[in-house]
Amino acid sequence: MLEGLRAAGFDVATRNHAEAILAFDFPDELGGLVAALLTFRIGLEEVIGGGGGESGQTQRLRHALAEAGWRKHKFSVQVIVDGREREAISHEVDHVRFAPQGGLALEIEWNNKDPFFDRDLENFQRLHAISAISLGVIVTRGRSMQEALLPRIRGWMESRGLASEDDLDRLGISERTAAQRRAVAGQVARGAGFAEAFARKFVADKFGAATTHWAKLEERISRGVGNPCPLLLIGLPESVLADAIPRPDPVPDLFG
Repeated sequence: MLEGLRAAGFDVATRNHAEAILAFDFPDELGGLVAALLTFRIGLEEVIGGGGGESGQTQRLRHALAEAGWRKHKFSVQVIVDGREREAISHEVDHVRFAPQGGLALEIEWNNKDPFFDRDLENFQRLHAISAISLGVIVTRGRSMQEALLPRIRGWMESRGLASEDDLDRLGISERTAAQRRAVAGQVARGAGFAEAFARKFVADKFGAATTHWAKLEERISRGVGNPCPLLLIGLPESVLADAIPRPDPVPDLFG
């Protein structure tokens, strides 16, 4: 089933026999996850209007996973010696799917600071060490999406004739600092088009190298962070970006 994601352009990597574990012990759970990812779309207007942070775009994916049984869960771990509690800690994971064979833990890192990858992987490592989970999953921006953000945002703005700060304000895209506006104005004064100047500044500020994306996740994996927990790593491709905000299919008029 992971081949379907790879064929659709997703970055997919597995560690510590994760692909075999999923195929033989969790085929239904994997199938539901793959189906949710293949139909997931993010509107560029959401990306810009949300300031690059999590809003409608990832909430739709979270809701789809919740409906498929991947729900937030807090693991409570107690260490008891001679009947007395010596230590109590908890690990909260945004999406956990329990099955007879074990548990799967999943985190979506759409756009956090990249140290969140360390937190997630180390959390998976600890939970796997006590047999609380069988495997950890991380979903983040893929390589092709990271590279495409600037040209796709610029093209979206140009296609809609957004050529000034007033145009953005009319769309409600106004939550930007005075310094950001001055930086864009400075690039325009030096000859850049408004869409180009805005896209450069927006992507640099919101989706820069120090945020959660595929290359930063690869860095952690190459260093062995999270080992020996089996891991499935998924990068969302450029094809997930849509020019229009995805809308639910209209309810048919049964009396029409």
